Amino acid sequence: MPQITVEFSQVAAAAFDGRAFALALHEMAAPLIDSALNSFKTRLCAIENGVIGDGDPRHAMVHVDFRLLSGRPPELKRQLGEAVLALARSHVKPMPGLDIQVTVEVRDLDRPHYHKTVISG
Repeated sequence: MPQITVEFSQVAAAAFDGRAFALALHEMAAPLIDSALNSFKTRLCAIENGVIGDGDPRHAMVHVDFRLLSGRPPELKRQLGEAVLALARSHVKPMPGLDIQVTVEVRDLDRPHYHKTVISG
């Protein structure tokens, strides 16, 4: 926990440093949600085929789906969403001819149905 998926338009890959964003996100969010840093898992997924709005190729996106264990108050999730949006925005550089929408959704992982194990070597 948390499970984070960052989807971004392939055309925006040069404008978005996903690895730097993920590392900064883990550091920022860990104390905010009281979670161990090594528990964060972020997947970076470039979207090769996608359509935004009217399909104009100058439209692009970065979307962060941030899932954390249920039970946290709505105000904390709102604060987290705003902080993640600001951080994501700071990791997207403007690109000539490209409009990049940056969005965030904070969702619950249902505690009784989330399972985890660690296999160490």
